[in-house]
Amino acid sequence: MSNVSYYAIKTIFFFKIKEFFSEYQHSIISPLVGIFIFFGIIIVLSDNFIFAQKNNYLQFVIPGFIIMIVMQTSYSNISENLITMKQIGSFNDYLISPISRIEILVAFMITNIFISLFLAIISLFFFSFFIQLHSLNYFLFIYYLLLTSIIFSSIGSVVGFLFFTWDMQQAIFNFLIIPISLLSGTFFSYEVVHSKWIFLFKYNPFYLIVDSFRKSFDEIIQINYKFELYIIFFTLFFLLISIFIFKKGYKVIQ
Repeated sequence: MSNVSYYAIKTIFFFKIKEFFSEYQHSIISPLVGIFIFFGIIIVLSDNFIFAQKNNYLQFVIPGFIIMIVMQTSYSNISENLITMKQIGSFNDYLISPISRIEILVAFMITNIFISLFLAIISLFFFSFFIQLHSLNYFLFIYYLLLTSIIFSSIGSVVGFLFFTWDMQQAIFNFLIIPISLLSGTFFSYEVVHSKWIFLFKYNPFYLIVDSFRKSFDEIIQINYKFELYIIFFTLFFLLISIFIFKKGYKVIQ
């Protein structure tokens, strides 16, 4: 552990955070405005939803909005950063510096987690005007957002590390990240899904994360430890893949 360059990790972290806030129009306002407009549409239509559970639809869907922001931001921020740096050549400066590629990945991951949690907290503050938060379990709230951010940051880091063009980055975002963020129980429960399709959700790790995160807003929380271990294993799986690819260094320089 003594060989780890904590100063380098800290330097990259603060530089990227400064860059994030300096581009607030794109990095903060843009994703939040998109989500809030989407939420406004849901408010208008919410009276027409017939929802099976006791709580109203807004109480159900707001956790989905928050975790959707984290999913999309975690992927987009790190993948866009890496591809931009590779296109302008600044990523080479990181590679020739006396720090390991794992340390570079750790710095980017920590930065991405901070950014995702920051946007989630801003969203939570906004949504607090529409729902009651007195039963919110803050530990589980942060815990599930942390796991979500690690998973999608890992996916984004792999995409940013392996590819050089926006075409592939946007293709994966449009055909993988958006469907996952919208179709993993963000706006619905698997109880409303036809019985022949329920198997796609019951053991779907993305659905389990969304569903578990939603439970952090409930007064009574029942934790299924088998599913928790499954989610943690799934998170570590993606993280180890990103670590392996960064360490391997495949196609990092064009």
